[in-house]
Amino acid sequence: MNRPYIFCHMMISLDGKIMGTFMETPEGETAGNVFYNISFGSNPYYKHQGWLSGRVTTDDNFTFYEKPDLDENAETVPEGDFVAQPDAGMYYVSVDPSGKLGWKNCNLTYIDTHAHVLEVLTGKASNAYRAFLRKLGISYIIAGEDSLDYALAMEKLKTLFGIETLMLGGGGVLNWSFIQAGMCDEISVVIAPAADGSSDTPALFATRGGLAEDRPVGFELQDAEVKDGGSVWLRYIVKSGK
Repeated sequence: MNRPYIFCHMMISLDGKIMGTFMETPEGETAGNVFYNISFGSNPYYKHQGWLSGRVTTDDNFTFYEKPDLDENAETVPEGDFVAQPDAGMYYVSVDPSGKLGWKNCNLTYIDTHAHVLEVLTGKASNAYRAFLRKLGISYIIAGEDSLDYALAMEKLKTLFGIETLMLGGGGVLNWSFIQAGMCDEISVVIAPAADGSSDTPALFATRGGLAEDRPVGFELQDAEVKDGGSVWLRYIVKSGK
């Protein structure tokens, strides 16, 4: 296939939430370490070259809702994609269709994992925003005019940056939209033996905002393993929606 192999790897509470105060419990912290070691530890199960998240997840974890420092009078940048680092080894891929994230640097560190920032934009991203990314040395690709073209975006990640295996890391709307678009091959879930009962925190999958359909999808269990602290690691193949 002319795209990376895509696995969705998430940690959730016992009631299926991907965020919340359950993460602050001893059980949640232990499950968080299990989650990290599977994907980014010294001997990770998945030998991927990047992980992908949406704009809100990126703001929550890396850009902290800062506004981009835009020059509305910037010179017109060349059409098409901008490849700043074609062989970074590890990429953080942010889906940011309109260009809103306020990056300060072209690289980031997640615990002890270092990655080059790679933005996925659409034609709605302004010239000023693309000039802003170029000034910081942040790579970007254009995939779609008014809405994200999933297939084109994934093809470019593989052909331009050599990403053969990609981790999909939410939020819930993005996870579900990739599944509905037939762009997710495997689900990897670490369940923490903890919950906080919140009705306001996002779930593993969601159609919120009218993005993606609520068409049901089946999964085929590949493995179930009890890990540290009573957490459970489940792996599924996506059976339908491909």
